[in-house]
Amino acid sequence: MATMALAGLPSLSFASRATPKVLSFYNRHTGETGRAEFWRDGGVVEAGAEALDPLLRDHRQNEVAAIDRRLYHLVSALTERLEFRGDIHVISGYRSDKTNEMLAARSGGVAKKSYHTRAMAVDIALPGIALEQVRDAALALGLGGVGYYPRSGFLHVDTGPVRRW
Repeated sequence: MATMALAGLPSLSFASRATPKVLSFYNRHTGETGRAEFWRDGGVVEAGAEALDPLLRDHRQNEVAAIDRRLYHLVSALTERLEFRGDIHVISGYRSDKTNEMLAARSGGVAKKSYHTRAMAVDIALPGIALEQVRDAALALGLGGVGYYPRSGFLHVDTGPVRRW
């Protein structure tokens, strides 16, 4: 079932679907790191994806959600496009409604119906790669939403409709 959901990603070739995919995250808020294979032989490695989910948890509420597996594919495609091999820095992954409401009350830049609350978004930085390059590569993929936050030093990507801000 997870494989069928991922099969619809437009810019992923059959070759890339067969290639094992590994992601390595560093959560800037918790200091935690983790690396896991989430894709092999054309399908999700659920144990690997589940190992990554806590790294993208709502650290304020310590609440873990099953991250949209397409998001892992999107981030993997982005790092492959940029030939990035290091730890992907996570600024924000899943957010509980409580956390999102608190952040929205503090800032006009937080969407009230954020894809973060659906476990379909992540804010990231790729150390050593200019944020503009990361933005341009994410836009070229055309796999979802891309938000560019140069003052804060991160890029938002999500598996919602293709759009940019």
